[in-house]
Amino acid sequence: MADYILSEDLKEAVQVAEITKRPLLLKGEPGTGKTLLASFLAESKKLPFYRWHIKSTSLAKEGLYFYDAVSRLNDSRFPEEEAMHRVRDVKNYIRLGALGEAFLQPNKSVVLIDEIDKADIEFPNDLLLELDKMEFFIPETKEHIVAKERPIVIITSNNEKELPDAFLRRCIFHYIEFPKRESMKEIIKAHYPSIETEFMEKALAMFYSIRKIESLRKKPSTSELLDWIQVLLVSGETLESNKIPFAGTLFKSEEDYRVYLN
Repeated sequence: MADYILSEDLKEAVQVAEITKRPLLLKGEPGTGKTLLASFLAESKKLPFYRWHIKSTSLAKEGLYFYDAVSRLNDSRFPEEEAMHRVRDVKNYIRLGALGEAFLQPNKSVVLIDEIDKADIEFPNDLLLELDKMEFFIPETKEHIVAKERPIVIITSNNEKELPDAFLRRCIFHYIEFPKRESMKEIIKAHYPSIETEFMEKALAMFYSIRKIESLRKKPSTSELLDWIQVLLVSGETLESNKIPFAGTLFKSEEDYRVYLN
């Protein structure tokens, strides 16, 4: 991911997290690169990468392991000796989650716990011991799993709900500010090296003028800007007028587009 621009502040936060061996909790507007940081670190450091995307129904245990009882039940229907031998050993039906896989790695790895705030309010608390001690127990097999090498853990949150204080105390925190214009130029050039300066300046002027509208429900993000520029470049649009072409790339609701037009 050579096109990911790591700011000095974010680089410092990563360094602090690695020194203290604590998870790095990232907040910031959607599209500011929170999720991409984990894959960038894994790629740049040449480390294994494990991603755990959190949903509203996610349970903390799922990131460690889960017992595949359905597969065991299905296997028990077959009378073959091989199938029956497999069914007798519950270990054959234990599947490790992202954290569980990382704990068994002989070397350092990167784990992304993405959008932790989507889960139930108790979800972060259910991970306190595992993230602090880097170990967990599997009751079905009586196994005690301890991380061979403490992974780099990146946790992202879009601030949909508050996280518990006990959880926050165990994390290094960093808020990714929305890129200023000069930083955004670097990001654009990393993705589109041959872009003309004049064209880029016009696109940025339009983009930041939109973001200044306080009444927008959702302001366009970095990822939407990059998509918009891609469409502009492919279409050959010159941005000679004040009208914003391909507005659906930047505005994600009819209400926001009407606010802009007015």
